[in-house]
Amino acid sequence: MALKRWQTILVQLRQELEVLDNSSSDARGAVELDQSRVGRLSRMDALQGQAMNNAISARRKQKLVAIEGALDRLQEGEFGYCVKCGEEIALKRLELDPTVATCTDCSQ
Repeated sequence: MALKRWQTILVQLRQELEVLDNSSSDARGAVELDQSRVGRLSRMDALQGQAMNNAISARRKQKLVAIEGALDRLQEGEFGYCVKCGEEIALKRLELDPTVATCTDCSQ
């Protein structure tokens, strides 16, 4: 298994997620509730948009944690092996999601 390749992929994924998270920080900010400037429906849309952006940010943060875990497993020489049973994780599974920590059998 080409560990350097996986490290490059994971680092690039982490950078992309960090850039996306930083660029969307304004959309997660406080919503203005001044009725004289913004109509009720516009405020509702803004609150819904804020909630969606907060949920997206939470998923990005979970993915960043998974990336850090995969990078740690790379450093420890355990990348590509199931954390539950120790068997090798299928290459196609890793290519689909390089942060996966379990084999197909253990993930069910």
